[in-house]
Amino acid sequence: MDTILIVDDNQAVCSALALMLELHGFNTHTCLSPDAALACIAENEFALVIQDMNFTQDTTSGEEGKRLFFELRAQQPQLPIILLTAWTQLELAVELVKQGAADYMGKPWDDDKLLNSVNNLISLHTLSKQNTQLARSEHQRMTAIKDADLCGIVFGSGAMQRCIDLALQIAKSDVSVLITGPNGAGKDKLADIIHANSPLKHKPFIKVNVGALPMELLEAELFGAEAGAFTGANKARIGRFEAADGGTLFLDEIGNLPLSGQVKLLRVLQTGEFERLGSHQTRKVKVRVLSATNADLAEDIATGRFREDLFYRLNVIELALPPLCQRQDDILPLVGHFIGPDFSLSKSTQQALVNHPWPGNVRELENACKRAVILAPSTELTIADFGLLSIPTSRDTSSADKPMPYSHHVNAQTLSHVPAQNNRGAVAKIDAKIEPDKYEIETALAEHNGVIARVAKSLGLSRQALYRRMDKFGIDK
Repeated sequence: MDTILIVDDNQAVCSALALMLELHGFNTHTCLSPDAALACIAENEFALVIQDMNFTQDTTSGEEGKRLFFELRAQQPQLPIILLTAWTQLELAVELVKQGAADYMGKPWDDDKLLNSVNNLISLHTLSKQNTQLARSEHQRMTAIKDADLCGIVFGSGAMQRCIDLALQIAKSDVSVLITGPNGAGKDKLADIIHANSPLKHKPFIKVNVGALPMELLEAELFGAEAGAFTGANKARIGRFEAADGGTLFLDEIGNLPLSGQVKLLRVLQTGEFERLGSHQTRKVKVRVLSATNADLAEDIATGRFREDLFYRLNVIELALPPLCQRQDDILPLVGHFIGPDFSLSKSTQQALVNHPWPGNVRELENACKRAVILAPSTELTIADFGLLSIPTSRDTSSADKPMPYSHHVNAQTLSHVPAQNNRGAVAKIDAKIEPDKYEIETALAEHNGVIARVAKSLGLSRQALYRRMDKFGIDK
């Protein structure tokens, strides 16, 4: 509740104003002299001041009120002040209004007019404070970003800005960070930013795609192997943890790590200790771990596919990256970055790019831009150059330059039946890899008679990745 300071040498006036304001939801504090008001405002927070212009008996010049006004303004330059006097001093009123007085009223006052002025001035003052705070925060943020290494990231949305701000903030610590978000959204770029702005930026930065490691080589890749530990191991090799000792290790697709690997990873995260494959010698490293996943780890924990204790080791801080469709202000800056200065976009093409859902996120957008630059017949790129589905017709101007509804399950077979327009290949194969669901896997298994190699190829997965997803959905092998 806002508090208003009332300054008047007449106790009856103070009481009347206080009663009227309190009946309308305000707190009030009254002072009978300028000195008392100055002492009070130095110790308390007020939303507004109503002050008299004359305090000494038989004085009507308004000089006392003028002096109090400037002293209040010196203490709190933005505080709204309403001047109140029984003597009409128009020239003085104009002078003080020019100096920042918010309003000027004569006695006796009109309750409705005074209340209206109070409400408006407090609302404006609140907005002004908020704008000042936002401007200060923006200045601090821009100062921090100016001095930061953003690793060439391109963005324009507030959502991405918040992610980068948080990444820069947590970069200074050595805690584990879990970066979540859909495939192709830029999780690895955030990991780059965290390492590049950390105290470990001059130390090793090792990246490993856990989901791409074969089961039989997982332990050797992470922890190393001695010569002869397995077929083809002709000499000892260090693992990724040893390579990252003293620096940062980025574990991408951590949600695809099998349970057996999760146990071994938990140990090294807890103690820093591990053994190379084929060795009994315990080694110790100090590594900051960043990890990323597009999986719902909370659901995986509930179904027993991911260890809860490992989750809390990895997830000291979570950095959630939204999909590109939720940060549309990033799309055109990214397109400009990918196509370069030699190409331009029509307004309708820009709108179509922004409206497109981009299920493959930044990776899909980059592929579309590369395709457009290579195949476009002119330097002004069109919707067709990007391979977006659109049907502009002269009969339906309302639908011109508008992209058709996009299905997450569009595939090459579907697209092969769409005719090319003007020999320019208006529709191209979708490059982004969409995470298959249970129905798609079962359908592919039926179409290929259960031959795993063919099913995996049709879905754009490795056999190991397909097996993990079949386990995840409870599909019989």
